Amino acid sequence: MKIAVCVKQVPDTWAEKKLSDSDKTLDRESVDGVMNELDEYAVEEALLIKEANDGEVVAVSMGPDKAEETVRKALQMGADSGIHIVDDSLAGSDSVATAKTLAATLKDQGYDLIIFGSESTDARMSVVPAMVAELLDLPQLTFASKVSVDGDAVTIQRQADYGYDEVQASTPAVISVVEKINEPRYPSFKGIMAAKKKPLESVAAPSGEPVGLASARTEILEFAERPPKAAGVKIEDDGTGGVKVADFLAEQKLI
Repeated sequence: MKIAVCVKQVPDTWAEKKLSDSDKTLDRESVDGVMNELDEYAVEEALLIKEANDGEVVAVSMGPDKAEETVRKALQMGADSGIHIVDDSLAGSDSVATAKTLAATLKDQGYDLIIFGSESTDARMSVVPAMVAELLDLPQLTFASKVSVDGDAVTIQRQADYGYDEVQASTPAVISVVEKINEPRYPSFKGIMAAKKKPLESVAAPSGEPVGLASARTEILEFAERPPKAAGVKIEDDGTGGVKVADFLAEQKLI
């Protein structure tokens, strides 16, 4: 079984994020980049499926030069090879251009499964897996909290407010997974050393599709720095502290 797992490098969750003054996009150079947390679950699920069914896992990422670090982490976790789509023309691409670029790279490569995390922590849109499935004309099994593979049939439990739905399709198929599906493994020292010898191919953006900031369907016209945090209200208890707290809460319409 041949599995592609798509991973994205995002700004560290704990970093102070800001927009660039030049093009009003997220400034990724000023913060550390890490593998999108939800993609770690996608990598782990791809590895579990591989271990149960044999085959190979290929980590695929689209991003600038330093996004190679994220592909290498997937290799350290156990992926067999990596593909890094890197091209200056991709800077500022929206979700549609991202999906088209990934789909063009994945097309006709013989993947039985293409696995994503359910969303990226920098955009929180949850649309790229569905768009890639549509562009490749493949069934989409999204928001999976459990995945099982039996021959050419794949079944998931799709998370829902009332529990879960059971959804089945035949391979090839596109899957996105939620964070409760598994517990991602940490790269071992052996895995880190082995990753240095695994193939990692850098490829340019497929030609013919409009990509980059100029082709994005949305535009940020204006932004402002977040105002400094205002000082809190201090109440001195002179015997009427409880009343003052209640008055303050009533003022804020909390009681």
